[in-house]
Amino acid sequence: QVQLVESGGGLVSAGGSLRLSCAASKRIISGYAMGWFRQAPGNEREFVAGSDWSGDRTYYADSVKGRFTISRDNAKNTVYLHMNSLKPEDTAVYYCAAALGTSYTVTSRSAYNTWGQGTQVTVSS
Repeated sequence: QVQLVESGGGLVSAGGSLRLSCAASKRIISGYAMGWFRQAPGNEREFVAGSDWSGDRTYYADSVKGRFTISRDNAKNTVYLHMNSLKPEDTAVYYCAAALGTSYTVTSRSAYNTWGQGTQVTVSS
């Protein structure tokens, strides 16, 4: 069973940057789509960014486009979310997810079948 572990969350001022990492327990993720989601208190978990198996094709939610970048290092079994120009509305628990069995970029939460435990990102104004 693949396990995903996020790290890199924390408290940052508005306009600042953070890099989240998601380490997978097995190399299996190298062939599949990966994504990042977030959930703020009282809100549904929402798609943030996704990558196909290679990292060449990515997709972003409109709210983070131009500020966030998803990347992956399949040799290290790790996916990253680079977050720049952070805003208070970016505050949420961020989750890494794998769509095992799917190689192309997907945005639907239902397509992802393996999830990390989440990491808190708090952006102060």
